[in-house]
Amino acid sequence: MTFTMTIFVLAVMVATSFLSGLFGMAGGLVLIGVLLTVLPVPTAMALHAVTQIASNGWRGALWIRHARFRIAASYAAGALAILGLWSVWRYIPPVWLAMLMLGAVPFSMRLVPERFRPDPLNLVHGSAVGAICMALMLTTGVAGPFLDAFFLKGTLDRRVIVATKAVCQTFGHAVKLVYFGAIVDVAGTVDPVVAACAVAAAALGT
Repeated sequence: MTFTMTIFVLAVMVATSFLSGLFGMAGGLVLIGVLLTVLPVPTAMALHAVTQIASNGWRGALWIRHARFRIAASYAAGALAILGLWSVWRYIPPVWLAMLMLGAVPFSMRLVPERFRPDPLNLVHGSAVGAICMALMLTTGVAGPFLDAFFLKGTLDRRVIVATKAVCQTFGHAVKLVYFGAIVDVAGTVDPVVAACAVAAAALGT
């Protein structure tokens, strides 16, 4: 990336992390749309993962006392199952598909009939949602809106939702980083200086 492009991307990272910090949602979706426009898919996914690990990890740390780790563990189990399958396939989505799916993600849970909506307190449901979210992350880079709808279905307190979602998202983006940074045949690379600046931007925004 050029110096000007790097400054632009970092500014977007601060703004989108602020958005996620304020509302607990939406920032990652906006950011990946920008990154997919200016970078190759594996690099965009890897850089996005770095920023989201920082953003969600910092938010999770701030709210850690409210996190429900049993829910996060069930989510992680489903996510790891999908990583295993995708690691055999080693699929890298084309930009057009990633963008198309990105636009569909916010409406995905609305397609599920009300009586079949998963319950965040049900650990089997949590694993199923973890699997779906991981598949979405490896295709579009994000799954936040789907995860939001999952948590909002239940009766959890707002602080519990924000904290537990942050833990789930931190884990999911770490898995995404491993996939696009090490497993796929054409792995994404992120300059360490840019990565450090991205972490700082995400923390500042949060």
